Amino acid sequence: MAVQQNKKSPSKRGMHRSHDFLVSPALAVEPSTGEQHLRHHISPTGFYRGKRVVKAKGD
Repeated sequence: MAVQQNKKSPSKRGMHRSHDFLVSPALAVEPSTGEQHLRHHISPTGFYRGKRVVKAKGD
């Protein structure tokens, strides 16, 4: 049976469990197109807060 050699400190224990509290990224909905994107990022079609900020390749 495996037995630990040294006690894990509270700091190291907290680092070991750090991934337990990860949550999914916050998504926003673009009001003009209805697309979902990461908050504070432009949408895939180049819109940010209802305004076009980047031209698409097809335009």
